[in-house]
Amino acid sequence: MSRRIVVTSALPYANGDIHLGHLVEYLQTDFWVRFQKMRGNECVYICADDTHGTPVMIRAKGEGISPEELIARSHAAHLKDFTDFEVAFDNYYTTNSPENRELSERIFLAAEKAGCITAKTSPQLYCEHCRMFLPDRYVKGICPKCGAEGQYGDSCDHCGQTYAADELGSPKCTTCGAAPVVKDSEHLYFELEPQHAYLEKWLPGHTTEDVSNKLLEWFAEPLRGWCISRDAPYFGFEIPGHPGKFFYVWVDAPIGYIASLSDWCKRNGKKLGDYWPGADGSEGREDDQSTEIYHFIGKDIIRFHCLFWPGMLHSAGLRGPDKVFVHGFLTVNGEKMSKSKGTFVNARTYLDHLPAQALRYYYACKLTGTTDDMDLNLQDFVSRVNADMVGKVTNLASRGAQMLNKNLEGRLGRIDEEGAKLMAFARERAEAIAKAYEDRHFSLVPVEVCKIADAANAYFDEKAPWKLVKTDAEATRTVLTNILNLFRLMAIYLKPVLPAYAAKAAALFGEKEWTWESLSTSVEDSKIGAYEYLATRIDAKQVDAMTSAAAVKPAETGEVSHESRASKNKAKAERSSAINSGCQGEDAGGQAALKAEISFADFEKIDLRVGKVVSCETVPKSSKLLKFELDCGSLGKRTIFSGIRGAYPDPAALVGREVVFVANLAPRKMSVGVSEGMILYAGEPGKCGGVVSPLDEAGAGTAVT
Repeated sequence: MSRRIVVTSALPYANGDIHLGHLVEYLQTDFWVRFQKMRGNECVYICADDTHGTPVMIRAKGEGISPEELIARSHAAHLKDFTDFEVAFDNYYTTNSPENRELSERIFLAAEKAGCITAKTSPQLYCEHCRMFLPDRYVKGICPKCGAEGQYGDSCDHCGQTYAADELGSPKCTTCGAAPVVKDSEHLYFELEPQHAYLEKWLPGHTTEDVSNKLLEWFAEPLRGWCISRDAPYFGFEIPGHPGKFFYVWVDAPIGYIASLSDWCKRNGKKLGDYWPGADGSEGREDDQSTEIYHFIGKDIIRFHCLFWPGMLHSAGLRGPDKVFVHGFLTVNGEKMSKSKGTFVNARTYLDHLPAQALRYYYACKLTGTTDDMDLNLQDFVSRVNADMVGKVTNLASRGAQMLNKNLEGRLGRIDEEGAKLMAFARERAEAIAKAYEDRHFSLVPVEVCKIADAANAYFDEKAPWKLVKTDAEATRTVLTNILNLFRLMAIYLKPVLPAYAAKAAALFGEKEWTWESLSTSVEDSKIGAYEYLATRIDAKQVDAMTSAAAVKPAETGEVSHESRASKNKAKAERSSAINSGCQGEDAGGQAALKAEISFADFEKIDLRVGKVVSCETVPKSSKLLKFELDCGSLGKRTIFSGIRGAYPDPAALVGREVVFVANLAPRKMSVGVSEGMILYAGEPGKCGGVVSPLDEAGAGTAVT
């Protein structure tokens, strides 16, 4: 039975560009939505620009244009970036819309009627020269936390701390430069405490366990109210019944999900109440489960989406989301994104130098459906795209299709018995791949696809059709038919990740839109089309050009102190990582001569992690190597080649065991593939030891023998 699903991503703010960190969210949401549509489900992907607030107002004033002109320009730029990254929204709208105004007012009035809105007086900075209360971004001064000068009234760019504007030292109005005074101003609050019992029950079933457990720590005491108003001047919606007060941007931003959905419904002849029960003003629809609603968000906005948002909806009698899917932040080369190092990369800067599908593939390799941070290792990015997406998968189509067109009139034959076995092996992966998509554990998808690619490449090399075609054309046709049909299945599996790639692949076979049901069919006795290049190898020089284009001098970013702190924090995290992984640095007891002495700082560079052995097998034509596939948790899947075959005549015995490996060793290209780390091995010279496992119950590291 087909499901009706509404999916949202957090709304990007109109006062900034889309960057690679943002794309962690939008790409994984797009993967999930495309998969649902392939399965035949009705899935509507909704988003919009978050347009209101003081920063937009200030920037527009500085540019001499209206806020409406600024957000229209931003909307066009954002949508082009998303479109060029193949993110397919069903509707990309704006929060500055009549639908959002109407919904915001209705939800507020319902909350007010339910007794959830209170008024409180609080101190605010007031500029007597400009005759107005100063929004956070209309005042600058000295950070009360670290003493940095020239900081805005809500947070410090230098130390990252937040505070109230009246805590600033030596505050100045950014408009006229005058020193403001402190005056009391009445503001409106949405009270969470009336929702205490509801939210305490709601959280565990609608978020992951780690998220709900963290939020539930606050429920030991009464929940605090949330200020939902701002004084004029403010670019936003005025609050009904409260002249001169405007909805804080975080009120109408999530309501913008429903507003964008409403706009989509109007343009497609649908009823809003069928897609978001109760949103059309009908009553008694809060428990309506005819539609599934899912939010994809970053872990920095959990509080808004898992407390205030469901509380607001509940107070208004509307459906809340079925699940709030939370992801972590993006790091680049193991560190926070940095403008000075060129690793804070805007979407457009990336697109100026590299293909969108390469990043889509790499993000799929790294995303695990958890709140753990995800690292974009630029060297690994080049290696993995070239070795797997291009080398293992795409080359099968390139070599097979071009050989068929050049030598055999481009006509496919029939799949033989050997090919049928390979096709069965490929189709056996369908359930695991579907589950990986559904669970948002996208990193498992390339792993399963590469298993098929490995089998196909081994078959291709064994049959050597470039030689066979010289003596037996029809046998060659059969080989190429088998190969191209295996490639077709892999391209279908990858379609949610690589939609444009899959469309070109479908055209090669004379097919239109692939669905999940397309996996059950094959293409035989037909002519293929002309081969269109699907993917090309990435040159490291392209990555260097991108980071050079993104780099900003440290003096322009104010990152010097930040980077210094980041380095210290990273070192601390690396030490913690080694300890948590059970890595004790024990002497193996051997008598071999020591290598050159290293300092503790050198040791700190090593990032030791624990991985679970998914598979372990011998490497043909090698007497020393074993090929490990490790499940590395938040790091995804990794392939590691280790020269310890002599210790494990039956490598299958290692499957299911946990081992310690060096996670930040640069990938090494070998004749048998790319090795993505080093497995630790303990033993005396001339004797067999074993791979190192995590700490056992006694607290000592053990060797798996």
